[in-house]
Amino acid sequence: MAKIHRLMPQHPRMFRAEVVRTERLSPSIHRVTVAGTDLATFPWQGYDHWFRLFLRLPHQQRLRLPEFTGSRWWQPYLAIPEDERPHCANYTVADFRPEAAEMDIDFVVHRGPSGELEGRAAIWACRAHPGDALAVLDQGLLFDCPPDVSEVVIAADETGLPATTGILRSLPAGTVGRLIQEVPTSQDRRVLHAPAGMTVTWVVREDSASVPGSAALDELRRLTHADPAGYAFVIGESALATEGRRHLHRAGLPKDRITFSGFWRHEAREAA
Repeated sequence: MAKIHRLMPQHPRMFRAEVVRTERLSPSIHRVTVAGTDLATFPWQGYDHWFRLFLRLPHQQRLRLPEFTGSRWWQPYLAIPEDERPHCANYTVADFRPEAAEMDIDFVVHRGPSGELEGRAAIWACRAHPGDALAVLDQGLLFDCPPDVSEVVIAADETGLPATTGILRSLPAGTVGRLIQEVPTSQDRRVLHAPAGMTVTWVVREDSASVPGSAALDELRRLTHADPAGYAFVIGESALATEGRRHLHRAGLPKDRITFSGFWRHEAREAA
């Protein structure tokens, strides 16, 4: 992020943990559950609470983490020699159980043309074993709904599913609006706990050649008028985030009432 978002912690804390179990939730989603005494004090806020995930490199025996104070962790991270520097990626808390100091992390399973796993974090997740070390750096929330909101519009591809799941279950009971959630297959749909006034539209991509996020964007463009007193949250592949924001603004929603984040670019997926 170019600047510190107001809902990010001013002094983010690093939490060490280890894998306790893994589970394939659906064809495209693999869950890793982690735990540790550090996580007992993780300041989970619900919604789309996200973090930086640090993973040991395949050849390493121990996880080396950057030493830092305040919010300046990036330069100490880059100062670690490349062959010792842990892999770092951004993820959302899928679920958190403070009484057990357990956190669920959901990984999207991408596969290449010949079926091979893609993405270092997803490869790690699918091969993770109990006891594997990791660390998470608390980054707070992106979802920043104004208190006077009239309606909430959310759009995401599968990389945003943990965030949208958390947001829906955290929204006040009287919230009205709509979620547009794209997933690769119909089996990736799940039961979402949401206020009665929130409509959930699942968009199933099915065609593996389609650009992720494009189907959700097409559905979002069906919304031709946006209440200026509303709020929108658009996340996932870069084009969905940027084009979705542009469309919603043209439809009448002020820019300061739209939160958007391009988690990844389709062309750069192999390097994620």
